[in-house]
Amino acid sequence: MSMTETHHALWVAEGPVGVVGTIRKSEDGYTVTMAGADASAGTYPTSEIAKSALHARMTPGSDWPRFREH
Repeated sequence: MSMTETHHALWVAEGPVGVVGTIRKSEDGYTVTMAGADASAGTYPTSEIAKSALHARMTPGSDWPRFREH
């Protein structure tokens, strides 16, 4: 019996006060989830679009977050 594990990349977005959200890569695209949210904020075709979408959901005037892959 063989087991296949699928690993999906995960990026954590950090702002000046800590984690503000995550981006997870899957077969469907890049899914944005804001910290503390019960559901995702959407799935996007590229990581750059997902990063922009995450930033757009932050408090207006927020600096661009730092994205670290986990």
